[in-house]
Amino acid sequence: MTPEAMAALYAAAFPDSRPWTATEIAALLDRPSTHAITAPHGFALIQVIPPEAELLTIVIDTARQGQGLGRALLDETLERAAALDASCLFLEVDMTNAPARALYGSAGFEQTGLRANYYAQADGSRSDALLLRKALSPAA
Repeated sequence: MTPEAMAALYAAAFPDSRPWTATEIAALLDRPSTHAITAPHGFALIQVIPPEAELLTIVIDTARQGQGLGRALLDETLERAAALDASCLFLEVDMTNAPARALYGSAGFEQTGLRANYYAQADGSRSDALLLRKALSPAA
């Protein structure tokens, strides 16, 4: 998947936030620590600096959300992080994003912190970022 396709998916999936540009995504992908996990209708970006990994974003085409594709992509992302010698994966999620919170909760992520007023909303308000963590099993 090209950075342009990733940027278009991101902009459609997160219309209330400033979209990542293809140039920004390409710059991330140029880093040796950044890895893309792609699927036909979505992608995830992780940064891995063992023993930790961070999920930078996970995006599913809006027309395909709610079909289990996010969970499949998250599972593959967790496997990739473990294969790259990460023992845990961190992420931030907007506390107002109920579907994402449910996904991460069902995958065993636990809240480790909170960033108050982190995300700007379309109406000018701000929402908190929940900091989540999941321990990873070593790759076989």
